[in-house]
Amino acid sequence: MAIYGGFGGGTCGAAIRLLEPVGLPLLLSPLGSNIVIRTACCTVGIALPVYSTFKAIEKKDQNEQEKWLLYWAAYGSFSLVEIFSDKLLSWFPFYYHTKLAFLVWLQLPSGNGSKHLYSRHLRPFLLKHQARIDRLLNLLSNEINKFISNHRGEIHFVKAAAIKCATTANQMVNDIVQMALPGGMRNTVQDQNSRLRQEADDSDGETDN
Repeated sequence: MAIYGGFGGGTCGAAIRLLEPVGLPLLLSPLGSNIVIRTACCTVGIALPVYSTFKAIEKKDQNEQEKWLLYWAAYGSFSLVEIFSDKLLSWFPFYYHTKLAFLVWLQLPSGNGSKHLYSRHLRPFLLKHQARIDRLLNLLSNEINKFISNHRGEIHFVKAAAIKCATTANQMVNDIVQMALPGGMRNTVQDQNSRLRQEADDSDGETDN
C-alpha cells in the first residue's frame, strides 16, 4: 500500500506523494541536503496550498475555502514567528525536518492542525487585542496615505525611471535577439519595442504634469 494511503486525498495526499519520489530516507537523514528539505518545505507549505486554494475558489466550495483560510491564518502566524526565530532555530539539528512535519500536520484532515491552532491560540489572542490592532492599522494606513500624498512627484519620477530602465534593458536584449531572427519575426519584435517606448514617453508626460 502506498505511504499516503492513510492520509486520504487532497493536498496532504499530494504532499506525501511528492515526498516519495524525492526520497523520504534522504529527507529524514541528518546528512540530507539542506536545499532538498527547504525546497520540500516551500512546496508543501506554499505551492500546494496555493493550488488547493485556487481550486476551492473556482469550485466555490465553502468548506474547502474555510479550510484553506484557516491554513493561511495558521501559516501566516507561523511565518511571523519564524522571521524572528529562524536565524537561531535553523542551527538546531532537524529544524527543517520538524518544520516540514509541522506543515504536513497543519493540512492533515485527521488532525485538523490549522483549525486546532486557530481556535486554541490565534483566535483568542486576536479577540483579546483586536481593538488595539485596529487602532495600530488605522494609524499606519493614515501615515502611508500622508507619505504618498507628500511624495507623489517623487513616486511618479521613480516609476518613470523604472519603466525607462526596463525599456532600455528590453531594447538591448531584443537587439541581440533580432540579429538571429528572420525578417517577419524581426518586425514583430520592433513593433513591441515601439509600444514599450511609447509607454515610457507617456509616463514621462504624466511626471512632467
